[in-house]
Amino acid sequence: MLQQAFDGLVSGAFYALLALGLAVIFGMLGVVNFAHGAFYMLGAFGAYVLLDDAGVSFWIALPVVPIVLGVAGVAVERLLIRRLAALDPLYNFLLTFGIALILQDLVKREYGVQSQPYPRPSALSGSVNLGLFSYPSYRVFVLGVAVVACLVVWYVLSRTRAGMIVRAATERPELTRALGIDVGRWVTPVFGAGIALAGLAGVLAAPMRAVNPLMGSDLIIAVFAVVVIGGLGSIFGSVVSGFAVGVLTAVTNFYVPSLSQTLVFILMVVVLLWRPAGLFGREEGVA
Repeated sequence: MLQQAFDGLVSGAFYALLALGLAVIFGMLGVVNFAHGAFYMLGAFGAYVLLDDAGVSFWIALPVVPIVLGVAGVAVERLLIRRLAALDPLYNFLLTFGIALILQDLVKREYGVQSQPYPRPSALSGSVNLGLFSYPSYRVFVLGVAVVACLVVWYVLSRTRAGMIVRAATERPELTRALGIDVGRWVTPVFGAGIALAGLAGVLAAPMRAVNPLMGSDLIIAVFAVVVIGGLGSIFGSVVSGFAVGVLTAVTNFYVPSLSQTLVFILMVVVLLWRPAGLFGREEGVA
């Protein structure tokens, strides 16, 4: 039971990283970034290509791939998303959906649909004694990196002036603009940072999960549900709901395996019926 709960924390780490990026992007731009899963997939494939073609180790890919994808995200926001910012948000949703399909098909054309192997780093190939049970070292590492990444984001958003502006613009964009703050100048770096978080999750997933072109589309729907549960635009809610959903799904899989795949959507429906703004969202945001 405890091991299942720990498995849930590791799964929740991926939910939290992806949901955190989605929440910040939605809060700043009002865009539901459907391409988020594709950038997660590119993070995993980036690590695979670097290792397979250039012999670049996991430890170098871990910082390099998210930075490269973050720069790519900046370019996407500047060249594509910004052009549709003044229109109905549905247009940018369709745009990001199209970007996701294009990226998936490009990777399929080059590598096919078969899963590509990615070895775990040799330094993390063993297990860690957690007292009541032993647990794979790499999974402990993934959980630690995710927690550190979330704490770093929290520190930047709550302890720096730029971070407080971004957090205010994410959670209360209308009020922030009314105070005379130029929200637009922060949109591009925030979008790039959100994409970088997706890339980080992808690199971490490469040694654990099947590296294939559909790995992002298989996960992103559940991540959207996690964001809705936490509250659209709520940074804290996205992280908390990510870890909580991961644990609840793992525990449910232990007792009722047939229900584990649909649990996140059941929780989403229940939360929306009880509190339409999400657990940590603002009620006025529903209107």
